[in-house]
Order: sequence, then structure tokens, then C-alpha cells
Amino acid sequence: MSPKNKKKEPGFKFIKASGGIEEYRLSSNGLRVLTLEEHSAPVTTFMVTYHVGSRNEAIGHTGATHLLEHLMFKGSKKFNKEKNTAIWSELQNIGAQINATTWNDRTNYFEVVPSEHLERAIAIEADRMRNAFLKDEDRQPEMTVVRNEFERGENNPFDVLDKNIWATAYQAHPYHHSTIGWRSDIENVSTKRLQEFYNTYYWPNNATATVIGDFEKKQTLALIKKYFGEHGRSQHTIPKMYTEEPTQEGPRRIMIKRAGQTGIVGIGHKTPEGLNQDTYALQALGKILTEGKSSRLYKRIVDPGLATSLFMYDFPFKDCGMFISYVFLTPETDHNSVEEIVLEEYRQIIKEGIKQKELDRAKAQIKANVAFSRDGSYAVASALNEALAIGDWTFYSTFMDHIIKVSRKDIQRVAEKYLIEDQNTTGWFIPQN
Repeated sequence: MSPKNKKKEPGFKFIKASGGIEEYRLSSNGLRVLTLEEHSAPVTTFMVTYHVGSRNEAIGHTGATHLLEHLMFKGSKKFNKEKNTAIWSELQNIGAQINATTWNDRTNYFEVVPSEHLERAIAIEADRMRNAFLKDEDRQPEMTVVRNEFERGENNPFDVLDKNIWATAYQAHPYHHSTIGWRSDIENVSTKRLQEFYNTYYWPNNATATVIGDFEKKQTLALIKKYFGEHGRSQHTIPKMYTEEPTQEGPRRIMIKRAGQTGIVGIGHKTPEGLNQDTYALQALGKILTEGKSSRLYKRIVDPGLATSLFMYDFPFKDCGMFISYVFLTPETDHNSVEEIVLEEYRQIIKEGIKQKELDRAKAQIKANVAFSRDGSYAVASALNEALAIGDWTFYSTFMDHIIKVSRKDIQRVAEKYLIEDQNTTGWFIPQN
């Protein structure tokens, strides 16, 4: 039997394979399915990624995706307290690990289960895809829980600074809003508005089901067809988010003055969409600047005692992103002096480039991170989930191939292209006694 014929599964269309991962489409409703069999432990991760996140929200319902995440654990047609089949009970009784996460470009719901209980996870996710209750009497208490999360973030100096840097850098694009939303929207969004959001985006043709670990593919695809096949595709076109950020025409600055112990400097520059080829060089540049005690900024800032720690935030997103250096200052350290050191390192790389040993070390660090991303079925599913959010799951399976090709010239080129003043947004957290 040819490899092509081996991949034929009833009710599914085989799309492609990469890095041992196979992609199928459920013919009846367009649900994408990713599979990766790995039988070293009797554990399977099942994850449903919805291609909707805070980038699909607007003023009045910011935080809707996250609030829905909470409500979708409160019960569905087949799994609820009234039938003694509540979602948490059904899964925790079999020793499953369950949760969900929301971010800019996606929401996911997942179970890590003993392999023999995979069917239950599939049944639950299929039911709440279209049959979640979303009751007003559930929204009220969950709103309080979400508001408490919001307030915890407001009490964290880094979270406050990061939120304000993004809100200052991106003014038109929805990345302006943090995923948890603004307090007034959390408190006042109606259950009806949340139901409308659910009925707009939570459909098989706007979702990907990922199965990683110890399972038999033919049997599992049959189960996915059985449970998810109950739903049709959406009768409407899934709305596209079309807002683009206007060109920034000069540096921007934000200062946060609140109670706190540690000053923070954050220096961000706009970057392109995650699937842009420059992403790989930017990832390596971030390692060169801040990863480990041999990195440039660690030696310039932490070693002399100007900061306790630092890190680079350069996570790729679907539409655009930020390359942000965060420095956590020691007491009495001047914000200005640290900011100037960071910008000076940027200018030096733009002017003189980097050394080959710096690039080699960065590639070795990235290779290790990629290896860790395959340590267990959930780790693989989680990494695939982020690649799906960017727009192409093969971003995960081919990532290291692209990193290997990054050259010293690429590093200097992206530094010159993106680390420029007109794309700069700087934030300071200034602790107040």
C-alpha cells in the first residue's frame, strides 16, 4: 500500500504532513485535525484550538474570549451538573489534567488523559463547541473571578507596564487591548453579547483539534467524526479582522508611577507578522541580547549591578508584534542610564554586526528550546497551538530549519530595519513609596 493510500481515512481529507505530524480535514464541516502518535507513555493530549482571540474583540466586549473561556466550563447539553456529568467532575474523576488558555490570536481547551479515556475528552469538547449553556446566572460569578484576575494584574508592576506599552505602541490594531480586557467591559458586557460572539466564532470550520501521544489514529479519527461530525459548518462566513496599524511617525513614551519596589525599563520596537521570514533572525537576535550570562545586555547591565534581571519579549503573533527588552532595575539605578545602554547595544549591532560565536550560541539555545517543546504530549500540543495561532502549524515543525539558515548579515539587517527610533515605544515603571 502506498504512503498516500495509508493516509486515507473515512470522512476525512488528508491535507499534508510535516515533522511526523499529519493534517486532516473532516469533510462534513471543515474541522482541521492534527495527529502525532507517540507511544512512550500511556497518555494522550487532546486540544481544541479556536481561531479567535482578543484580536477579534472591540470596545464594549474586550475580554469576551477570556470570559467565554470561563463560561464554557459551566456546562453544556450533555455535560452538566443536572445530569451529574459536569465537565470538571467527568475529567478529574479519571485523573485528567484540564484547562484552557486565551491569547491574542487563539483560545484553546485541552485535556491530558490516560489513553483509555481519550473518547471522553473528545465527547466533551465536541459538545461544548456548539452546545455550551452560557447562562446569565453563571456569567455573574465568573465575571467576579475574571475581575479578580484583572486586579491581580493591576497589582503587578510588570503586567501594568507591559499592558501600557502595547496600548501605546498599537493604537488602531486590536493588540492595543490586553487579552483580559478593560475593567468596565468585564463588568458590563451582557450575556447576550457573549452568546453572539460564541455563535460567530465557535464552529468546526474555525477550529483545529490536535491529538498528541498514545492513541491509534484510525480509531481516534472515527471518534472525532462521530462526535464533532454532529455539527455542521457555520452558515455564515467567519468575520475577518481587517484593521491595520498606521505607520508610526516617531518614538512614543509611557511612564507608570505606582506603589512598588523595583523600577522597570521596557523598550519595544514594532515587528512584522509572525510568518514573516524576518521572524527567525529576530528570534536569534533576542537570544544574543538577553539569553544567559554571556548575552550582551546581561554583561552590560546585570553584571555591573544596574539590574537584577532582564529578558527579551519577541513572541511572534498573527498580524504584528513587538521586540521588547525588559530590564528590572536595582534600587537607585537611573532609568535613563539603563535605557541608553540598551539603545547603545542596538546601535552597535546595526553599525558593526555580531560575532559568529554569538550567533552559534543563540542557535544552540534555540535548538534546546525546540527540544524542550517536544518533551511530552502536552508540550507538543501547546507549541503547535501557538503555530496555529500565527497562521501555519508547520511554523513549529520547520522552525529549526529556518533558524539554522540565519546568518550574521540577517541579524544586522533586521536590527537596522526594525530597531529604529520611529518604531520605538519606551515604558518606565517608577515605584512610588
